[in-house]
This record gives sequence, C-alpha cells and structure tokens, in this order.
Amino acid sequence: MSKETKGTSRRQFLTRAAALGAGAVAATGARAAGPDPLITEVQDWASGFGHGVDEVPYGLPIKFEDDVIRRNVEWLTADTISSINFTPIHALDGTITPQGCAFERHHSGAIELSKPDFRLMINGLVDQPLVFTYDDLERFPREQHVYFCECAANTGMEWAGAQLNGAQFTHGMIHNMEYTGVPLRTLLAEAGLDAAGDLKDKWVYVEGADASSNGRSIPMEKAMDDVLVAFKANGEALRKEHGYPVRLVVPGWEGNMWVKWLRRVEVMDGPVESREETSKYTDTLADGTSRKWTWVMDAKSVVTSPSPQAPIKHGHGPVVITGMAWSGHGKITRVDVSKDGGMTWETARLASEGQDKALTRFYLDTTWEGEEWLLQSRAIDETGYVQPTKAQLRDVRGLNSIYHNNCIQTWHVKANGEAENVEVS
Repeated sequence: MSKETKGTSRRQFLTRAAALGAGAVAATGARAAGPDPLITEVQDWASGFGHGVDEVPYGLPIKFEDDVIRRNVEWLTADTISSINFTPIHALDGTITPQGCAFERHHSGAIELSKPDFRLMINGLVDQPLVFTYDDLERFPREQHVYFCECAANTGMEWAGAQLNGAQFTHGMIHNMEYTGVPLRTLLAEAGLDAAGDLKDKWVYVEGADASSNGRSIPMEKAMDDVLVAFKANGEALRKEHGYPVRLVVPGWEGNMWVKWLRRVEVMDGPVESREETSKYTDTLADGTSRKWTWVMDAKSVVTSPSPQAPIKHGHGPVVITGMAWSGHGKITRVDVSKDGGMTWETARLASEGQDKALTRFYLDTTWEGEEWLLQSRAIDETGYVQPTKAQLRDVRGLNSIYHNNCIQTWHVKANGEAENVEVS
C-alpha cells in the first residue's frame, strides 16, 4: 500500500470513527447497534457538584490513573534502603517526567535534609575554601535546562537475554526533567582556581550528605562545562528522593554521578578512585578486565507502546507506535522503527526537534490488522552514532557487563494485541 493510500484510509477511518462516537469504535470501528447511554442519559458526574478548589491543596492524579506509579523489583536488591524503582514510561507521553513518578536510586535511603541545615563546601585546590548555604545559592544567576538522567544499570538485566516483561522494568531507570540551578563553574570561580594551576589535568570530587557518602570523580573539563548545582525540577523544589534540597546534574553522563544531597566539591590533582568508580560502575569484559570512566550514556531508544504493559486493546485499524530516544552525546536526529525484527525499517516522526542530552518522543502512525510484529526502535544522534544490536554489543563486551546496555529492544506483538519481551540479537 502506498503512503498516500495509507494516509487516505487512515483519515477515512478516523473521520468515520468521529462520526460514529467512541462507543461505536471500541473494537472494530463498526457502526453502533443502538444509542450509547453514556451520551443519551444524564450521568452521575453531571447531576451534582464536584469538589471545590480547596479539596486537594497540592494537586494529585485522579484515582483512575492510580496505576501510573513507580515500581520496584523485589528480588533485585536485598533491601529497599539500597535499591531502585522504575519510572512508568509505558504510561507516559511527551518527554517531561512528573517528579512524582520519576525513578529513584538510593544507596542508604532517601534522607530528610532541610534548607536551613544545608551546607555546600568548595575546597581543595582553590584560592579560598567556601561554604554556601541554600540561600546563598539562590542569589547566584541561575539557568534552566531539560536533561535526562539515566542509571548506568538501565537495561542491565537484559545482557544475558530477555528478562523482564515490561518497558518500565527494562528501560524505566530514566527520567527527563527541567532543572533549575547554578552552573558548577560559577561556584568554582567564586572560590578561585588560580591555586589549581593548569586545569586540563584537574578533577573535582563530589560527595553527598547521606550515610552512604556516595562520591564520584569528575574531570575538570566536564565540571566547567554543563554541570549544574540544581535546586528545582520541573519548576518546583526537588523531591526528597531526588536529593532535596540540592543535587548535582551531570548532563549526558550516568546517573550515579548526579550526586544527591550535595555537600562537598573538592578540586583535586586526580580522581579519587572511589568504590562507585572501581568495584562499581565499571564495565567488565569477556576476559575479566573492566573498563572504567565510561561515563557517557550512548544513544538509546525504546518503544513504550505497544509494549508488554501497554498492549493493543482497540482491535484492528489505525495504531500509534510511540517511544522515546536519547543520547548523552547530544541531540537525537532520527529514530527508525521496525515491525519485523530489524529486517526493514521505517523512519518515525519526531514530536519535536531533538534537544541536547534530553529525551525525544517519536511516533509512527500506522495500521495493524492482527499480524504479529517483532517491534524495535533504533536511535541515531547528531554525531552519527547508530544504536547497536545486542549482538554487536556482545561482540565487543561479552556477557559479563551490567552497565551501559544501550541495545535495540524487541517486543513480540501477538495476534491478540498483547506484547512480550523477546530477544532478536
């Protein structure tokens, strides 16, 4: 069928569906047998008053959306104190993740640190060690940027084969929010860097205030580029689980470096080689050696619908395939979608031009007549990098890895519209 014919038939279908009413097209788009009582009869919600404006002082989702929540995998860690939960990406659209369902990862639990008790120390190879209060930070010129934050272990359980049946669990260690804060370079300049000498070989060590003392080393080049000391997300204060009142934002780099409850930034001659950058967050290869300093999250994508948690329910006819793509190297420029396991590809429609180190939403408007699909997406970023297959990753890194799995994901869409996680390497 030509693109023109597909487009015409889709328009005709949707025009007919609109004329018939929602109840008439719930299954196949056939004409309704009789009047729809939801239209012809007065319903309870139209027979009396609703809630007043003070019913819920802080707005919450309506009860009909109570399944759109973060979810944990119980067997993944020994205790939820040092664990992770997952963003319900299958139930979201657009690109901005609401704070209330944005994934969280803790190493010793989410702490309650008030603004008056917050302190941020800048020390080490600086001209004048400084300590900032929360109020001090708000006095500096601030910026707003939308960035994705992805855990390095996102999709990590899929290295050995298809494991978890849902986009939330395979790819949900990610969120995308608008952060407001002060560039780290501004605070470093306030302390002065003459004492550090030549900055090209210098590092900063960033540390959180929680009991785990999570700390990471960051090259000075990155610290002076786009790293943000953030105190707002999506226009409001950070949530407790996201590092309230202040966290670090390290655009495009693995989430473990986005230190929460930020308490210290030390300028140093070299990296600390902490636990989180030696025994953890390194990439073990087939021969047992490990790569370190693999900070950047490479281009990646996933179809969020149809998917195991978002099956096709409306029957045959028009269907919108949608998902999201991102790259730590910059902007997403194209996303391709395959229905046959990568044998052929169609270019998807980007909802908007890709943003630097942020999620991009893609759509493929198509039709489904009950045929089985092996549904995949493939992201390409502005550097020309193409998202690899799992076989291509294994050729380089073997089967021992956990982190930085950005392989192409496959959903098997069945004749009844349900979907299952499968591997097509």
